[in-house]
Amino acid sequence: MTPDTDRKRIVIKIGSSSLTSMNGELSRRKLEKIVEEVVRLKDDGHDVLLVSSGAVAAGYRKLGCLTRPESLSEKQAAASIGQGLLIETYSDLFISHGYVASQILITRSDFSEENRYDNARNTINVLLDRGIVPIVNENDTITMDFLRFGDNDTLSAKVAGLIDADQLIILSDIDGLYDSDPRKNEDAKLLFEVNEITPEIEASAGGSGSAVGTGGMKSKIEAVKITMASGISSFLGKSSTGGIIYDAVYKNAVGTYFEPQENIQNLNQKKQWIAFNSGPEGEVTINHSATEAIIENQTSLEPSAVHSVHGRFKKGAVVKIFDVNGDEIGLGVVNYSSKALDQLINQTDIDLEEYKKAAIESEQLVCLLDTVVPAGV
Repeated sequence: MTPDTDRKRIVIKIGSSSLTSMNGELSRRKLEKIVEEVVRLKDDGHDVLLVSSGAVAAGYRKLGCLTRPESLSEKQAAASIGQGLLIETYSDLFISHGYVASQILITRSDFSEENRYDNARNTINVLLDRGIVPIVNENDTITMDFLRFGDNDTLSAKVAGLIDADQLIILSDIDGLYDSDPRKNEDAKLLFEVNEITPEIEASAGGSGSAVGTGGMKSKIEAVKITMASGISSFLGKSSTGGIIYDAVYKNAVGTYFEPQENIQNLNQKKQWIAFNSGPEGEVTINHSATEAIIENQTSLEPSAVHSVHGRFKKGAVVKIFDVNGDEIGLGVVNYSSKALDQLINQTDIDLEEYKKAAIESEQLVCLLDTVVPAGV
């Protein structure tokens, strides 16, 4: 390989079960294995970012808990202990190989506010450009449930989109995606490459297979939907397989490779933020002709096409877009407040000259029917 021509930007998601021993303690041996593979990639010239779980798993024993805690306060207390242990171990191991690691703790609100989203991207880009290995985790110590990403599978996919990664590698306790649940069907077959997440694949996704992890196959499929919509390749493989990270980059690993279809339009940075991170503040329902124009021609939404408005929002907010049948067809950034659109609909106290601008410009609109966008992200 020639690093100058084949340099890739790689995000690696590591689950709790990939970092802890049988008794739930942080396993230095497992971290050494991961770091050694990352170092090989760094030596080849690649940029690498880790999205690492393990804070709660590393800390709950030292909190005095015999089993993984269930209450939010105990989980957060365990994370406050474990996060320090986790990043200290990573940092020591990377320094021993001549590389520097950094810690980035993120909450959902860091992504939902566009300015903070841009700041996160700029910070991580500086770190990667300087050869640093960013280690990202959700800020479990202070995050409330309603602000959580839910699992690090989702977080890793969003981070991959944030930094325009070339590949997301998801390490798990399973070899990859099977055509049915291998724990229930001994004839289940491992899928080497997937280009589309079909309803059959979604139906076969089960729950978490590990006592120390939070994400199951369903969360991994949701993460892959995000990367596919963003034009990013993904890989799912078993963390205990020797050389799995390094081999996955060069497509030599046993596991499942998810490759976006070439004929699917990938979302740019702005549309990724709208689709996956923005946090819609209201809803607009549009008429039938506007629905067809958006779906078929990706046109802007004109103010006159708005049929009704739900919720209160200001100009510049992100809103959900529904057709008159109640089906959600997209999301977009509005150029008018809910009050202004209500006035237009009711023809009260309006100056039509003020409504020349589109309600939602095409470049600020994401059509869900044309994009593989998972619900609830």
